[in-house]
Order: sequence, then C-alpha cells, then structure tokens
Amino acid sequence: MGARPADAGETQEGGVVRPRGTGRPRRDRRAIRRGGEGVAGVLNGIVGEWTDVRITPMFGRWGYFVSGRLFGCYPLRPKDHDLWVRLSDGDQARALASTAVRAHRRFAARGWIECDVAEPSDVPRALRWLRRGYEHVRRQVGSEG
Repeated sequence: MGARPADAGETQEGGVVRPRGTGRPRRDRRAIRRGGEGVAGVLNGIVGEWTDVRITPMFGRWGYFVSGRLFGCYPLRPKDHDLWVRLSDGDQARALASTAVRAHRRFAARGWIECDVAEPSDVPRALRWLRRGYEHVRRQVGSEG
C-alpha cells in the first residue's frame, strides 16, 4: 500500500467520499441559526425587541446595534460569558463602582465596560447596563439626525 495523496478525501459510512475540510458545521453556525444558545439566546430575545435594535454576529460575538452604532456585544460560544457594553461617562463611573463590573481591557477610555453573565440569574443586571448603553446610543443618534 502506498501513501495517500494529500488531497484525498475520507470515506464515511456508505462509501461516500467527503473532501477534507468540509466537516460538520461548527457549533457557532447552529447557534447563529437559532438566535443564540443559553444566556445569549435570552439576551438576544429581550434586546431584539427594543426599538431600532439590530443584532448581528460579528467576530465571534453577537453585536447589538442602533442605527449602525454598536452599544454592546456578547459571545456566540456558550463557554464565554463576558458582556461588553458602551456607556456614557457618568454611567461608566457608576458601573465601575460595582464589584461585578470592570473596565474593558482595551476600550475603557471610550466608555466600554465588561461584566460576566454566566447564569440566567445574571441577566437582569446585564439588561440594566445594556438598556443604559442602548439609551446612550439612541441619544447620540437622535442629536445627529
């Protein structure tokens, strides 16, 4: 027996040859089709009902937008739990006074915070900060237009 060519496929049940690199769809794609899993699904269901909100998967996170402006994002993968929210300066200062919230590791100077939302019991707190971020962006968009 000789070596298989590098581009040879793998034989599955029934003798079907599947080319390499075309495995089963990744779990992320299934989560996107369903609108999120676990806490992400809960957040997406609630935030998606707010006026003018568009939820789009981007770079491994659910992005929450109003008129093209990002105000928050949450991971697609169920193992990750860090919610990012963009707040006004005053709201950011109030949020950082809480032990459950920390400054965003790269964008704190732009008003971003991080908080962990791992359990359904964390969702009400997360929604309070998301609502403030949403209202902040709506005010910005309203003052421009």
